[in-house]
Amino acid sequence: MTAEPEAGQPRLRPGVAVTPLREGLHLRGRGTSLTLEGSRALPALWEVLSARLADAPADATDPGRAGPAAGSLEPAPGPPGPTAGHPKLEAALATVTARLREHDLLVDRFDGAEPPPWPGAVAERPGDAVAAIAAAHPVVVTADPQDGTALAVARALARGGAAPTVRADASLPVGQVLVVAGEPPLAVGLRYDPDGGFVTAPAGPARTRADLAALTALLRPDSGRGRGSSAPRALPLLLAAATAQRLLCAVAGLPDPGDPADDPRLLPGRPAVLVADTRPLRAEHHPWAAGPGPVAAPPEDLEAALRRVAALGDPRLGVFDAPSPGDLPQLPAALVTCRTPDGLLVAGAARTDLARLTGAVRALELRLAAVDPGTAVDPGAAGATETAGAAGAAPRVTVGAGPAHALGRALRRATLAAPRTAAPVGAAPGLQWHEHPQARHWTTALARRLGHDPAVTVRRLAGSAVLATVEGSRAVEATAADAVAVAALAALTRLAAIDLDPAHGLGPARDRAARVRHTAFSGAAAPLAAAGRDLPDWVDEGWTGRWLAGLADREAHLQAALHGLTGLRTAPWQPRDAAAHRLADALAGCGFTVLVPEGDRR
Repeated sequence: MTAEPEAGQPRLRPGVAVTPLREGLHLRGRGTSLTLEGSRALPALWEVLSARLADAPADATDPGRAGPAAGSLEPAPGPPGPTAGHPKLEAALATVTARLREHDLLVDRFDGAEPPPWPGAVAERPGDAVAAIAAAHPVVVTADPQDGTALAVARALARGGAAPTVRADASLPVGQVLVVAGEPPLAVGLRYDPDGGFVTAPAGPARTRADLAALTALLRPDSGRGRGSSAPRALPLLLAAATAQRLLCAVAGLPDPGDPADDPRLLPGRPAVLVADTRPLRAEHHPWAAGPGPVAAPPEDLEAALRRVAALGDPRLGVFDAPSPGDLPQLPAALVTCRTPDGLLVAGAARTDLARLTGAVRALELRLAAVDPGTAVDPGAAGATETAGAAGAAPRVTVGAGPAHALGRALRRATLAAPRTAAPVGAAPGLQWHEHPQARHWTTALARRLGHDPAVTVRRLAGSAVLATVEGSRAVEATAADAVAVAALAALTRLAAIDLDPAHGLGPARDRAARVRHTAFSGAAAPLAAAGRDLPDWVDEGWTGRWLAGLADREAHLQAALHGLTGLRTAPWQPRDAAAHRLADALAGCGFTVLVPEGDRR
């Protein structure tokens, strides 16, 4: 009979699996793993440590009997002998224990009881979590108290250590279940029908009811793939178990299964909704960008901006069709496409990530114009936006991944729309660009596409603003080389958009110009692309990364010059109806900025 362990004695977490290796160990837990290698003594050392973790007698498994001597971590010469308490053994055990603790594979047993399988596998203090769950007394609310899904939720809660009750509520629609527990109360809701279902993120009861209604309306158009046939019996059980897990985790202070830390597709501050399908049977968490939550800070870099673009374009809960390269060619320039209310949009840039952001902000502008027609067209901005084949009117609304990005795009748009820049311009002396590697690269690539040298003109608009026109495409940047490079890139990707073959769904060549919109990269996105990038000294502006860093360095001076030229004043866009509010909430929740012109332009 062994003595009761002292409070705080570590135990291996329930569910951790251990595999001995030839010269090491491999341990696997929930969301973590650890491999220790380098000595044949490690499997034998584990026998001693696992006995202590299980509270077995310390000398029940002498590592000498397994071959290697744990004290030296080398094969033991001569006959085995007792080693318990040996300083080298204790040091080795302490080292392994520390590594297990670092990887969250141990849990302390504070009350003398073995950690429960759940939440012992996840909780830092399982005893506290068990007590919180036992005191929660969840109430399962449903229109029909005999509903099979509601009863499955109650059974799942009971298996988790709670004592639930089921209550009828005629105000709750059939197919929906609301579970409330704790003080202050927390709630999780589910909806189930033969086509699929979902589980909401934990929130207050009133908000959870609102989430159930909003998500039911949002997901209904996407359901129906299983209509006309019975759903798998496992679907309501899956949703019931997920509902119980999310509620009990919230009550016990444990990480939510939809925690963004476990899934880079999800966003901090935005609800994660578990969406289930019947054909095939599957369930995964989706970011709900338009769901309730605080206004987010702007993304710090391009990677963060694209993560938010992916959330805004989530195929189940998103607000627009996210740009994708699909099987489009990415050389000589990167191309992406997406559907918009005005037809297919083709976006081009020097890199695919830049093309995705370029396409996303333009597609969001077109989406805004569809839900709020007052933002659709700026009468004074004719010619500021390109389509695949012809110039079009610029939208009054400008979207950016943060205030600086949006303002940079709006200032360029206003500059190109000004009457003094709409007329053809001639070459200006002293504006040399031919030796710049990026300008030379993109004009050369365009020449190969055209079969002749492109027509290039440049004009200085102000000390830090230059306008370049290359084969009809225009760009305003801080230097002649930057402006020529951006304009040539725009011309090249515009031609690529026109020339995409019908296999990509763009239709016959004769009507592509009317059906396809085109948008191109500008230097406004460079600060995001360059943020956090530490480039070595040998990387010159022939490399896209260095060129982007230079564009980013010049952006503030350029914006100041363009503001002086245009007198542009902007204000945040204000939505005017429910659909516009939903889109505004999604953009604000992802840290995006939406600007509209305010006042006169000089």
